Amino acid sequence: MRQACSKPLFKMLFALILVLGVSIAGITDAKPVAAASAVELYTPYLQLSAPPGDSITYAIDVINHGSSTETVDLSFDSLGNKWDYELTAGGRAVSRLAVKAGDTQSVNLQLNVPLEVNKGVYRFAVKADGASLPIAVDVSEQGTFRTELTTDQPNMQGHPDSTFTYSATLRNRTASKQTYGLSAQAEPGWDVTFTDGANSVTSVDVDAGGEKTISIAVKPPETVKKGTYQIPISAMNNSTSADLTVEAAVTGTYGLTLSTPNDLLSTDVTAGSQRTVDLTVTNTGSADLKGINLTADTPSGWEVSFEPATLDTIAAGQTTQVKAIIKSDKKALAGDYVVNLTASGVEKTASAQFRVAVKTSVLWGWVGILIIIIVAAGIYFLFRKYGRR
Repeated sequence: MRQACSKPLFKMLFALILVLGVSIAGITDAKPVAAASAVELYTPYLQLSAPPGDSITYAIDVINHGSSTETVDLSFDSLGNKWDYELTAGGRAVSRLAVKAGDTQSVNLQLNVPLEVNKGVYRFAVKADGASLPIAVDVSEQGTFRTELTTDQPNMQGHPDSTFTYSATLRNRTASKQTYGLSAQAEPGWDVTFTDGANSVTSVDVDAGGEKTISIAVKPPETVKKGTYQIPISAMNNSTSADLTVEAAVTGTYGLTLSTPNDLLSTDVTAGSQRTVDLTVTNTGSADLKGINLTADTPSGWEVSFEPATLDTIAAGQTTQVKAIIKSDKKALAGDYVVNLTASGVEKTASAQFRVAVKTSVLWGWVGILIIIIVAAGIYFLFRKYGRR
């Protein structure tokens, strides 16, 4: 009876010893578990938006949740994106820092968005030992490798003797410093100069992503006509260029002269006859003249007519031929007379004073000779008839 009870008890003790042995062996062979990192990276803005060429700054907190000071190695993972970056603390580049237990240190990450970049979301990571902070940048527009030349006021108005001055901004939206040659495609006689600050220049240097203000002075020629003129401006080099067109609206000046083709303002006429004089009506201004009427102020008994008497229009710088028909009084005595001719329009009036010499008619000369002959013949007849007595 005692032997029968001891066998089951022995088996139970053996099984208990076996289980304890396996458990102890398992604990002995188990590998140590690594402690979780006590450092945490934090920023409130995990994704920001920016255009090409812009810079973004992330403020990142390095938090030590541990019970002792932690020495933290900082790194930046571009995840294959070739962007320029800088990690700074206290205004200087930083790659390692110490954080006291329960304390926080701040670092700044500056990311420079390239100019030549596609629109979309780009991902990066900031790492500190075992901690990792994912961040992203949403590029808001398609980037380009280009140059821009713009002005807020591309058109101006002035007189022919004015200087038209434009302020232009040259932007270098490329990844490197550029030297631009400046040029203008103006009509002959126009003078275009470029100024950078106080210096007259033909080329300028602009840093990558930078801009420069350029003054453009446009001087029209003295003979310029009224109208709107376009002046193409270029800033260019072998790799990139930009164009800008400015406008100069030249207001007209009015000028009018009345003369003859040889500028001789005198003629002669026989009393009672007429003389045709060629006149020139010239528009010496830069604006067209319209509705020119020709009139005359004459001595009493004289008449002047014009062919044509009215000119519809005379273009700037052009000359129109007119004929003046001067008819003297048949009773006019020999001598000099003054005839005032006038060309008048809405905008301008011109006058010319003609000296007209009146000559005695040849017919009267022959009549005088005939009278003299008759008188001489009469005297001769009387002498022959009464002289013998």
